[in-house]
Amino acid sequence: MSRKFQCKIVPISWVENEGRRLDCGPYMSGAIETRILLKKMSFKKNALQSLTRGGISGIINAGRIARIWVDHPDYGYKFLSSTDILQFDVNNVSLIAKSIGKQNRNLLLERNWTLITRSGSIGRMAYAREDMHGLACTEDVLRVIPDENKVCPGYIYAYLSTKFGIPLVASGTYGSIITHLEPSHIAELPVPRIGDIEEQAHTLIQRAADLRYLAITQINKATEDYLFAAGLEDITTVDFHEKSKKNGFYASLPNANSLRAVNFIPLNRDLDKYVTQSKSWAYISELTRPGTLRTGPRFKRIDSIPDPEIGVELLGQRECFNLRPDGRWLSRKYLPKDELIFLPEGSTMIAARGGLDDSNSFARCQFIAGKRTQYAYSQDFLRVIPEQDKILPGCLFAFLRSEMAFRMLRGYSIGSIQQEYHPEMVKWMPVPLVDYETANRVNNLVVDAYRKYDEAIDCEDQARALVERTIEEGGC
Repeated sequence: MSRKFQCKIVPISWVENEGRRLDCGPYMSGAIETRILLKKMSFKKNALQSLTRGGISGIINAGRIARIWVDHPDYGYKFLSSTDILQFDVNNVSLIAKSIGKQNRNLLLERNWTLITRSGSIGRMAYAREDMHGLACTEDVLRVIPDENKVCPGYIYAYLSTKFGIPLVASGTYGSIITHLEPSHIAELPVPRIGDIEEQAHTLIQRAADLRYLAITQINKATEDYLFAAGLEDITTVDFHEKSKKNGFYASLPNANSLRAVNFIPLNRDLDKYVTQSKSWAYISELTRPGTLRTGPRFKRIDSIPDPEIGVELLGQRECFNLRPDGRWLSRKYLPKDELIFLPEGSTMIAARGGLDDSNSFARCQFIAGKRTQYAYSQDFLRVIPEQDKILPGCLFAFLRSEMAFRMLRGYSIGSIQQEYHPEMVKWMPVPLVDYETANRVNNLVVDAYRKYDEAIDCEDQARALVERTIEEGGC
């Protein structure tokens, strides 16, 4: 697709109002038009800093910090990057030393804050959920702390993430190659006061946050219940690092199809044996459809305008684990009609490329249901499509996302820096099986959790639409 340059005639008054800035960003983003539109409207408008806790001090740039990583949760806080704040599961992140958090309390998040990426990709936003409370977060994310005596927290997030708020946030960026955003750049951002609509928007945003917290709680319970019913106990990350003996071991290699040390880490091999001691089990290749349990096909990618009638969004590993996936639009006409590209309901996708550090997505799983069936998926996933008369989809996902399965999957890897799966080894991964009643309960927990994720997206969309419509109609 050819790239066309955008052109716009800019009045000199705009240049003067923007402090005589001559970079094109403020003038092309739509921010000036938004300010003019809001100024013409009769409803009251407050500067953002007048609605935050302590004024501008309620819009926080945590400042640069030393990165001191630890392996044990007793000594560290979970640390969210600017990418992690958008993900549906914040459990699998690095730990930063608690001493760093004590030196800079601005690193720690609280529920109901609005988080805005401030470096690189500016203006991506998240609403801090219950499971993000007390976690540390990178200085590349601004914290907007609402004064709840003046404004509903969910309304601030809903407004800033609308078509009115996003251009205003992005217009304050500076820098050439790596752009940045500072609290002072959004302190005077106008926030329209729209009466009872603010509380309605807050209720919808808060429901979305609560649904997402309930969803991940259900998924964690599904994994715990499945392993318990199979007579197994999951390991922890700490267990793996302390007991893996990966720094020195010997192993016999009868009929081995690999000479790579990582394929013979003693704890990983013990986990394979441990699963086969469960009440009932089968190899994963016996539980999945023939022709699957492989990465996807490569195909030509022809870009499309963002229109579901003629295009489809392609998700890679970076986007697949986000709460609201946002991929590259491709022309549907040129995509093969292949179930390894358009995954059926109940599939599990396993990230099949990446590194072996614990925070890397390699070997992490995503369940495909509801809205996630509307996307195309890149080749960089292992497709796991279950035979439902042998194992229910939610049960297979519940096991594959466990820490023991994560370590087992990584034990089947090949590659130097960039890892992928050994096509033969992964076929012989043992999977525990459970009784019919437990299987149904676990499957229902997973399926219902992903319904909650979809409902949360709908709630956010409704909140934004409500705020946008009210502003366009001139307030309430």
